[in-house]
Amino acid sequence: MRGQAAYAEDRVIDQEQLVRDHAELVRRIAQHLISRLPASVQIEDLIQSGMIGLLEAARNYDPEQGASFETYAGIRIRGAMLDETRKSDWAPRSVHRKAREVAEAIRKLEHETGREVMPIEVADAMGISVDEYYKIVNDAAGCRVLSLDQPETGVTEPGDIPADGSADPFANLQDYGFKESLAKAINGLPEKERLVMSLYYDQELNLREIGAVLGVSESRACQIHGQALVRIRARMSDWVSGN
Repeated sequence: MRGQAAYAEDRVIDQEQLVRDHAELVRRIAQHLISRLPASVQIEDLIQSGMIGLLEAARNYDPEQGASFETYAGIRIRGAMLDETRKSDWAPRSVHRKAREVAEAIRKLEHETGREVMPIEVADAMGISVDEYYKIVNDAAGCRVLSLDQPETGVTEPGDIPADGSADPFANLQDYGFKESLAKAINGLPEKERLVMSLYYDQELNLREIGAVLGVSESRACQIHGQALVRIRARMSDWVSGN
């Protein structure tokens, strides 16, 4: 009896130590995410929800699964932050609808032509101006927060979060088929779009820094990023709901 009590006490202490040791991880993730969210999102809110994710990670972490605690916690922290962001429903529904329409136009055109299509071709097919096209992809870049980390499982709007936990980021990241399709979609991007994706998601540069690397303005870097996202969405239509 004493042994069980001692084990339970040690486990609580271990959890508390994990939280203390990784509190800075929450801030780092929040600082990275805030750069791609609207000004209405406060970093303090991200940190608060991220700490909840860290606490849950400390309670549920199983070293037998193979992943390091930092890797596992990072996924849970990010997921908690993004769940909270979705619940705030900051992006107008029209942004998501227009992004889906652009992705569908790209999918159809690339299927018909067998090649990468240019923005002017997509704009013509949709009956809109190139400026309107770029506005849509810029807006898409602002609202597709976690689109590269998990497949969409019926969640078509930021507020539509499944209550059964089916959209758990850690579980979705284990989906080999999704990751394989995503890698193929990214590798098939035009060179500049692929470079922007690498700098943004792998190197964690912001759009201003990416613009400096490419020798273009921050707004142009945002256009390239948005174009890459809608092109990926078009090429992963089997995984993205609503297509």
